[in-house]
Amino acid sequence: MDAMTTPIPALRAPMPPFEGSDAARDFIARLDTFIRDELHPLAQQHGIDSENGAPRALLEQVWKRSRDLGFYGMTLPKALGGAGFSVVDHALVKEFIYASGSPFAPHVLGELTGPPRVGALARQATPDQMERFILPVARAEKAICFAITEPEAGSDAGALQTRAVRDGDEFVLDGTKRFISGSPFCDFAVIICSTSDDPALRETTAFFVERDRPGFRVEAGYKTMAGQSHTGNIVLTGCRIPAANQIGERGRGLALALGRITVNRLLHCPAMLGLARLALEDSLAHAARRRQFGQPIGAFQAVQHLLADMATELAAARALMLGVARSLDAGTDARAEASMAKLFCSETAFRIADRAVQVHGGEGIVQGSRVEFLFRLLRMYRVLTGTSEIQRNTIARELLGPAVR
Repeated sequence: MDAMTTPIPALRAPMPPFEGSDAARDFIARLDTFIRDELHPLAQQHGIDSENGAPRALLEQVWKRSRDLGFYGMTLPKALGGAGFSVVDHALVKEFIYASGSPFAPHVLGELTGPPRVGALARQATPDQMERFILPVARAEKAICFAITEPEAGSDAGALQTRAVRDGDEFVLDGTKRFISGSPFCDFAVIICSTSDDPALRETTAFFVERDRPGFRVEAGYKTMAGQSHTGNIVLTGCRIPAANQIGERGRGLALALGRITVNRLLHCPAMLGLARLALEDSLAHAARRRQFGQPIGAFQAVQHLLADMATELAAARALMLGVARSLDAGTDARAEASMAKLFCSETAFRIADRAVQVHGGEGIVQGSRVEFLFRLLRMYRVLTGTSEIQRNTIARELLGPAVR
């Protein structure tokens, strides 16, 4: 079987009591049925796994079915059909989806190209933008991506070189966005550009840009170290868009993009921990099944200690994640705490995957093994959505306060 559609083994890592709402519990139960009865068979039927991604047509099928079942718009504002879940509920739902092992996990809620990309923009969008961009994405009719990163602007997000120059009732965009998740599938992109007339002045503005406009090109075809191909570059060459595509105020592009960064940073953690749980469960099953010297390798203390450390660290990371989620639900700023969670969960999840490879031995280093894939994928999370070093910078600045700002 492939790396991400292997059935979840009978041995399960212990789960603490459910800490979410009754509505979230019901939502997860319905998700379980959808993933088990529809998505797993769909992946097997089409040969979709961790390194063989789905074509756009198949993804559209998943998006629309998820929408019809009430899952796809979960993260939207309630006025647009969202579930109105707390941050704790959201984290538990997302953790469950990734722990399912489905290769369609990033598409169930539309995380790559769907509602989570536009929910926060709904407050800034004009009625025209709601009709042309927000609602088609919410209805799973169109896909969108969010483009900030550039060849010279990664951790330093304000150092953008992509420019938008006003020309009458239009803007002309030139530049390259790099490593943009979901860009190979997109119909539109939210592009953050420099709009300053002075190169020394950092001023950024956000725009909706349609993929079918002349001068808009997606360069895809490369894969990440995890073998996935849902990332690409967006190249803009004299791309003209109407001034009506500007989102919010001029000069507020990064503020708009990063407005929910604390919550968003925290909500990357459940994906990592769901994947880490898969690595632990696969290791438990392997330790019970694999025999050496006349007994299961799980009988050996060296293996037992690896498994014990994996389970302990997973429990600690999960407790931190949920603790920060509760703080955010209570209205606390929690900026440092969200960075702590992203730092600790990403580093911990990778250590769990590393130990999983060790438990599996030779089977763990062969491509096609799920733990080998999880090792590569969880290594990426230490870089994605803010590197561990950037998280440490944020934590230290919040601890030290104005003295270092």
